[in-house]
Amino acid sequence: MDRMLFALSLGLVAFALLPGMARAAAQCAPRDTIATNLATQFGESRRIIGLAQDNTVMELYAAETGTWTLTVTLPNSMTCLVAAGNNFEATADTLPAKGDPA
Repeated sequence: MDRMLFALSLGLVAFALLPGMARAAAQCAPRDTIATNLATQFGESRRIIGLAQDNTVMELYAAETGTWTLTVTLPNSMTCLVAAGNNFEATADTLPAKGDPA
């Protein structure tokens, strides 16, 4: 019974998230266009950036209002929206030292 409830809850979470993720994933444009739209429509600016091994760039945009958007820019300069939400909160956690498995 516990497994059934767990499976049902995961299914409900996936069902609730899929429409938003599908909408976000379907929205791709040149990076400058995406960045400009996020700034003008939502007041979001880039807060985090990271480079993946396949040369894709992950960026997290956020606004003082708490909205946030996660994007991925492909090597061809096309940027796609991956996810978006509310209640963004910056943290001051420190990164582990290089080589530290923490």
